[in-house]
Amino acid sequence: MSIDDEDAQLMCRARGGDDAAFQALFARWRVPMVRFCVRFVGSQARGEELAQDVFLKLYRARGRYEPRERFRAYIFRVATNHCLNEVRRHEYKRPTVGVDDLPSEPTDAHRPAADALLHADRLQQAVRAAVAGLPPNQRAALLLQREDGLAHQDIAETLETTVGAVKSLLNRARKTLMAELAPLMGDDEVVEGAG
Repeated sequence: MSIDDEDAQLMCRARGGDDAAFQALFARWRVPMVRFCVRFVGSQARGEELAQDVFLKLYRARGRYEPRERFRAYIFRVATNHCLNEVRRHEYKRPTVGVDDLPSEPTDAHRPAADALLHADRLQQAVRAAVAGLPPNQRAALLLQREDGLAHQDIAETLETTVGAVKSLLNRARKTLMAELAPLMGDDEVVEGAG
């Protein structure tokens, strides 16, 4: 495979012992990995730890790295598998957000801006809880698509499945989110707010 992926080239240099190349990869991918892991497990502190673990795994396995795919798919596969193992290994309870758990309505009825902010805050909390409550593979596919911008093919490579399976995972995730979030908003907003 010809390597036209700059990140894959850096990883190949790291494979050869170039620690500066690995540091460049770390600098480039640290924030996306932390963001992905935090969203996946729903905990800032644990997500940061998991992201560090991902880079440790990459560093330890650098000598075996072969650029068979784009580096983006490779690093997200490592992160997804690590997060899936974390979720399966620990008792992650599905966060539930009922209407009573959300911020209360403003007392001043003449504050439309406050109403809009309150609605946005309630919606954001409900979306986070609904996404966190998805089955792990659906959550991974949705986060990879919506938050990290991966195409169906890249998600399939990341999750080591087919494009058809990815489409099915995304479809089921969207249906679940639409059903859970419909009471808070119109159906059009649910699809857009799913990521």
